[in-house]
Order: sequence, then C-alpha cells, then structure tokens
Amino acid sequence: MAGRSGPLYRGIVEAIERAIEAGDLQDGDRLPPQRELAAVLKVDLTTVTRAFNEARHRGLIEARVGRGSFVRGGASGRLWREGGRALIDMTMNLPPALEAPSLRVLMQEGIATLLRRQELGGLMSYRSTAGTPEERMAGAAWLRPVLGARPPEEMLVVPGAQAALVAVASTLLRPGDVILAERFAYPGLLAMAAQLGLRLVGVEMDAEGMVPEALDRACREHAPKLICCTPSIQNPTTATMPLARREAVMVVARRHDLPVLEDDPYSLLPDRPLPALARIDPRRVFHVATVSKVLSPGLRTAFLAVPDTALAERLAATLRATVMMAPGLLTGLVHQWIQGGQALELLHGVRREMTARQAIARTMLGTMADAHPQGLHVWLHLPECWPGTDFAAHLQRRGLAVVPGDAFTVEGDPPPRVRLALGTAMEQGMLRRSLEIVAGALRRGSRAYLDVV
Repeated sequence: MAGRSGPLYRGIVEAIERAIEAGDLQDGDRLPPQRELAAVLKVDLTTVTRAFNEARHRGLIEARVGRGSFVRGGASGRLWREGGRALIDMTMNLPPALEAPSLRVLMQEGIATLLRRQELGGLMSYRSTAGTPEERMAGAAWLRPVLGARPPEEMLVVPGAQAALVAVASTLLRPGDVILAERFAYPGLLAMAAQLGLRLVGVEMDAEGMVPEALDRACREHAPKLICCTPSIQNPTTATMPLARREAVMVVARRHDLPVLEDDPYSLLPDRPLPALARIDPRRVFHVATVSKVLSPGLRTAFLAVPDTALAERLAATLRATVMMAPGLLTGLVHQWIQGGQALELLHGVRREMTARQAIARTMLGTMADAHPQGLHVWLHLPECWPGTDFAAHLQRRGLAVVPGDAFTVEGDPPPRVRLALGTAMEQGMLRRSLEIVAGALRRGSRAYLDVV
C-alpha cells in the first residue's frame, strides 16, 4: 500500500482484489486473522475490520463463524464481469497500437495523400493480380535488408501471408504430398495442410530452430515435396536460426533437391536482421513476408519473392483463381509509406515498444519464458502440474486468454507450454496487470483449485 493516497481501509481492499486477480488468492483461501493483519500492517484493528466489511460487501470474501474470513467462491470471475472488464486477449500475435507514430493519423494522412495523387477508379477497381510494377519495386526495397537486391519481376503483392502460403503449396504440391515443418508450427500452416489434403511431418527443433541432421533424416524417411520453416523468431518457440544454421538447412535442401517455403513475418523486427534463406539460395526458396506483424494486419499486404519469373507467372495464375488480387487502396497505401519513410518509422516504433514490453515480461516471468528481445510473443514453460490446456482454462476464468501448446503441435505430445502475445495489450500497464495474473498462477503451482462440477 506504500505510495497510495486515500483511506487506508480501501488500500487493504484493493490489495485483496489485486491478489485475487493475480491468482495469489484463490477461491476458498483463508485470510489472516484481523488482529494479525493489523499488526503486520501497523494499522489499528478498526481499519482492518472496516476493510474486511467492504471486501464482503464487494463479494470478494465471506466470513465463516468460528473459522475466519475466506475468499468467496467465484470472486475472480465476478471481478471481471461486475467490473465491466473485457477479456484480455493474449492469443493474437499483433504489433502494438502505438501513440507515436499514430497508425490512425498515418492512415488518415496517407489515404488523403493517395487520393490526391491517384484516381479513385484505379485504386478501387480490378487490377493486376501480382500488384503494379511500382508496388512490386516497393516490396523489393522493403525486404532488401533480408533478401538483398531482388528484381521486381520476382516479387508478387499478395493479400496476406496465408494467401501466399496457400498459393505456393497448391501450385507445387498435390493431395497426399508431405511437407516437412518445425515440430511446433504456426497454426495457419496446420490449417492449410488440412484444407489441401497435405501431410505435415514435424522436424526436431532446438534453441536455434530446425535441426539439420533431423531434417536430413526426415527427408530420407518421408520423401517430402517441400520444406517449410520460419527462421526468425519462430512461432511459437521464438527460436532464431543463426547464419550457420541457416546455411546448414539449405545444404540439406540442396542435397535432396527440395524447394523451401520460408514464412518470414518477423525478420525485420530485430535491430540487425539476419539474411533470409532466400538470400542464401534465391533459386530454391519461396519467401513470404507480411506487413501484418511489423505494421498492421489490417493492411492485408504481403510480399512473395519467388525463384524466377516463370514461377512468378504460375503463382500469379493461382492467386488470380483464388483471391483475385490484393486490395488496391491498401497496397497503394503500403507502397506510399515505403517510399515516404512512414513504414520504416512505424517499424522502428514497433521495435522500440516491443523491446520495452519484452523487458517487462523478462522481469515478471524470468527464465520461465523463451523470448526474442524484439519479438511479439513469449513461449512460456509450465510446471509439471500444469498441462497447457488446463493452465489456459485457469487463466481464462481470470479474464485472460492465451494459446496452449496443443494448437502448435505438428506431431507428438503437446508441450506443457502456452504462448503469450505481448502486443495486444493497449498499453504497458495493462500488460503488467495481465502478466501478474500469469505469474500468480505460476507461483501457485497447483491444479488442485481448478473448478470441478
């Protein structure tokens, strides 16, 4: 209660409320006797009595004759419902909403400028499936830090990374074909494989990502048609392949003459981006880079770098048959921002904010969480007593939504992990409150208090 203003008894009530929210106090827990608490807090007994009466009035605790005061059953749920608090969603891996630069202001100014410079009909009509030549040049410029120089003829503009992944897989593969992927992978990849009738085989990982020896063994055992991986800030493990690991993975791909689908949404977040697999072997790798994770998912723009112009034409035909085209207004805005520097300004803002948020997570979760210093999420280890689905269900009852490891498991047993997205909290204070709930559940370290009906 140090540093707060207002009546002391309210400070005690608020401390009880915060402890229930964080999970440090659970339904049925016994509170200290009022005299003991008064002595510890160095306040008079009437202050504590008044605080307990107010806590009972708020539905936080209940008195049991001859036994003392206890946390009331369902108190944590009532805090969220009666306080008008929405569920805090840590499931979506989004860049944070920045105050500076403001995405809203940039969009308002950007669209106004775009409409002054271009005819509305050209922005809102049907257009080239692969994007205009200027937009493709902008994509090549945007990805130069990771791809190096690439001709715009090998760059396609696509309405989101998922459309690009589906286009590559449906162009190269047939139902029943095998894709090798990391053992824990992006759920969109799992959904795509199921939709297209493809078989996913998980490859062993370590702290540096996909293990080359395991990849080589899987190539010999499963006769795959495609390798798919995320080398930078892998989702969900946060593993980032160093340059030597990237080169070793590409040696295996060349040995077995396999194309590689590089899903690369996060590579521009680090201060010093590493070379993409597509830079190491540009004639073998299909590189998918969305702006959803570094600018905003609402822009619905991704860039697909392909090995040659013939494949660019094939993929353009696939995209035309499935999604028709990228939205002209949004891709035009992204093109304008790349040219004018606003996209880079936004990227730097996201990078700064995520560096601060990762520092908060590191302080509150310590070594329990795998993370990248500029990443959007953490991959949280759980104690043995907590299966991921149970832990996620426990947090949900306290107003917090997270994703258990089951959602990312390609094969094998799901890990005792959950993924926490750090960018969705509106501000750092909300992130701290969310992580207090997580840390409280970890400290508790028991499944005994799960609701049973």
